[in-house]
Amino acid sequence: MTTTTTTAPAPAPVTAPPGASWAAVSALARFETRKLLTRVPVVVAFAVYVAWTVWRTRVSFDGFPALQDADRATQDAPLLVGLAVLLSANHAMLRSRRHDTERHLDVLVLPRWGRTVAHLLSVVAAALLVAVCVGGQFAWEALKPGAVGHGSPGELLVGPLSVLLLGGFGVLLARLVTAPFAAPLLIVLLLFLATFLGFSDDGWTRWLMPSVGTYSVVTLPSDLIGRPAAWHALYLGGLALTLMTAAVLLSGGARLRTAQAAVACAVALTLAGAVGQSRGVPESVTEARVRASVTPEKVHTCVERDATTYCAFPEWTPRTGDWARTVDDVRALAGGDAQDRPLVVRQRVEARYGLDADATLPPLTRPGEVTVGTAWGGNRVPEFAVAVAGALVTGSEATAGGMCDGRMVTVMWLALADRPDPVADLRRVRIDDSDTGSAIVVSRTEPLQMTSAQTELLRELLELPRDEAAAKVKAGWAKLTAPKVTTDRVARVLGLEKPEGENECL
Repeated sequence: MTTTTTTAPAPAPVTAPPGASWAAVSALARFETRKLLTRVPVVVAFAVYVAWTVWRTRVSFDGFPALQDADRATQDAPLLVGLAVLLSANHAMLRSRRHDTERHLDVLVLPRWGRTVAHLLSVVAAALLVAVCVGGQFAWEALKPGAVGHGSPGELLVGPLSVLLLGGFGVLLARLVTAPFAAPLLIVLLLFLATFLGFSDDGWTRWLMPSVGTYSVVTLPSDLIGRPAAWHALYLGGLALTLMTAAVLLSGGARLRTAQAAVACAVALTLAGAVGQSRGVPESVTEARVRASVTPEKVHTCVERDATTYCAFPEWTPRTGDWARTVDDVRALAGGDAQDRPLVVRQRVEARYGLDADATLPPLTRPGEVTVGTAWGGNRVPEFAVAVAGALVTGSEATAGGMCDGRMVTVMWLALADRPDPVADLRRVRIDDSDTGSAIVVSRTEPLQMTSAQTELLRELLELPRDEAAAKVKAGWAKLTAPKVTTDRVARVLGLEKPEGENECL
């Protein structure tokens, strides 16, 4: 008897299509993105970030933003989101070790470096979401009716790139240290360095930080900013890519030519950005700053409205209408020839020392010229009104700065009488926020001085109906604006009681 044995044919090998691993990476990236964006630290950080941005942007810049300042205002708040992403991405990378599933993942078609790429893509998604928030914040500022100037794309990229950098650092840290407390300790260390040590306020070392905030009361034209924003964005992007590609290499991707090339390119970008941002202010910007500070008339664009000529830096030309409304309000209350006297409103700024400058401008000596700054809204409006009134009463800005007599009452009444809340504006323009006693009146040039008697008399005049007070001022204009007129004489001309306060300048 013969037995025949039949051998079953071997099954054909199953070959995964070339794109199968990348499909797995994409699927895992979508899962990790959902997990990352719904983690408590990230949700809380985004909620605080959005709430703070909305609350601040409603009233920022008093409704008159210069976009070259508004772009820098988007940089600090995303750092909170970045720290949350660092912590959460690091925690997600260590999930397999916490649950002891690393050995199971090693037998899957998706290699270890592929899982790292998926986590990095989730960090990219968080950075893109921050970019949307930054764009929304800047668009809100740009759409305000009083917005002027131009923003910098390099400055706007700092926020999203900071999130990308910190998130990539969290992923890399998980490949270097598997301890779960490493990321929280790193965050504490970063906060300590930023709060207590930091970097020098001047010099190239401060540009090694993600956000380099240069805040000042001075707003410069956008071509005078002189910050290496594009180079800094290149530095941050290159550094973020360096950390991310290093994480891929440490995850078993060292043999991948693409990863090796990416690391080399990322390091090159980082070095190029670091060198570029360390070069300081270009000579052309320094020369333009001197020109704008010393001879602004050479770069001004002038517009004539009625009897007033408004000369401004080109970016501020749309704001001449706001200045004109203030000038017209002051002129309407004046008497004599002041309503039709030619004036020149000249925009000035001290730009030679960059954004760190806070110098008082010298007063203009030519008759009928008035200084206006680059900021507007809030306290700047009554301050400008005082400068206009001073030029109409005394003839020049320099003369108004040295005034110490009863004309101060007329100047302050012209500036404040047509304001919605004159007494509140009186407090805003005085350095001690007072509405009684003697005080210094702030100005873009030389500050003015008010005695206690002048303040008392001004308050009495402001309490009268505006039309009645205006008739008194116009009727006695020549006497009220006479040089060295005393405060008591002003009171008699206006038909008011003699003030009881002291009448000596500080």
